[in-house]
Amino acid sequence: MRRALAYAALIALAAFLVAPFAWMVLVSLHPTRAPIPDYGELIPAHAQWQNYWLVLTNSEVPVARFALNSVFVAVCVVSGQLVVCSLAAYGLARIRFPGADAVFFLFVASMMFAGVVTQIPVYLLMRDLHWLDTYAALVVPGLSSAFNVFLLRQFMVGIPRELDEASQIDGAGHLRIYAQVVMPLCKPALATAAAFTFFAVWTDFFWPLLATNSMRMRTLEVGLSIFKNSYGATNWPLQMAAAVVTLMPMVVVFVLAQRWFVRGIQMSGIK
Repeated sequence: MRRALAYAALIALAAFLVAPFAWMVLVSLHPTRAPIPDYGELIPAHAQWQNYWLVLTNSEVPVARFALNSVFVAVCVVSGQLVVCSLAAYGLARIRFPGADAVFFLFVASMMFAGVVTQIPVYLLMRDLHWLDTYAALVVPGLSSAFNVFLLRQFMVGIPRELDEASQIDGAGHLRIYAQVVMPLCKPALATAAAFTFFAVWTDFFWPLLATNSMRMRTLEVGLSIFKNSYGATNWPLQMAAAVVTLMPMVVVFVLAQRWFVRGIQMSGIK
């Protein structure tokens, strides 16, 4: 009986959480410029799948270009962070050197500051480098993350050092141990770090808004703010279609990486 009640409560909670997304998808399938439907008319008689095509091919708001920018920036930042942060984490977790604990403390301390605190200095730096309104301004500032260094370092600490010693006896250096011994064992933590980074980059609004000023360099998240003026404040089906286009990559990444989350976070000691 208790198990049945628990399942019922979980199903109710899941339905409550999924309902806004289901509403968004159903509204996006109504005819363009249709008003927000009542609950009884929420399921359209004839689904307007062409709304998604209208959104992606709109001549005034290049949504396809926004999507391409978002994908390119997300891929570059995620790939770069995995390389940079894993190398930093390896140095802090597997190499003994004076001041290692102090450096790690600085990484942890930097997590106490909100990201917006550093955005004005970073903006001034990008301006002096003449990188504003380029992919460099969208990618380079995001290539490191104190949180991902912390996450990967905590995971690497749990890997037995005997593996390093055995590799060193075979003549392997730190770079080879990093690439062929430690990295294959860090897949859960790497997948978790990649997913967190992707979510953060994909939903970032403030920095792309600061760093870009031309329509061709906007990302999807910033482009969403343009949809309302372009499509009209009451054109809910197209606005919801644009929101679904923006949301779907995150859903796909979450579903693919979900099974790694718990394992990666548990083995990293983050609770």
